[in-house]
Amino acid sequence: MLTFEEICIDAADPTTLGQWWARALGWQHEIDEEGDVRLTAPHGAGPSWMFLRVADERIVKNRIHFDFRPDDQEAEVRRLLELGARQVDIGQGRQSWVVLADPEGNEFCVLAANRDGE
Repeated sequence: MLTFEEICIDAADPTTLGQWWARALGWQHEIDEEGDVRLTAPHGAGPSWMFLRVADERIVKNRIHFDFRPDDQEAEVRRLLELGARQVDIGQGRQSWVVLADPEGNEFCVLAANRDGE
C-alpha cells in the first residue's frame, strides 16, 4: 500500500518560490540548510509540498498542474496577482477557470467558486 506523502517541485530558487506558495496557500513552511522549502499542508488539505533546487531551466508547459477551487474566484485571482502571479494563455480560450503562473512560470488554475454544494 502506498501513502501520498508529498509533492516535489523543482525550482531555480526554492526558497523564494516556496515562500511565495506558503503565502499563497497560507501554509506553514520550513527552510532547510540547503535552501529547500517544505510546506506543511493543514490536516485534510493534502500532501506536503517540497521545493527542491535544480539547475535545469524550465522550457515547456507543465506536464502536471494544480487546480484550486476558491470561495470567491475574482477575489482570489486578484490576491494571487498582487502576490506576484501572472495570468497566462496556454490556449484555453474562454473558460470558467483562470490560468495563472507562479513567479517561476509554473501554471495553475483557479476554478470557478463552488456554488450550491457542487
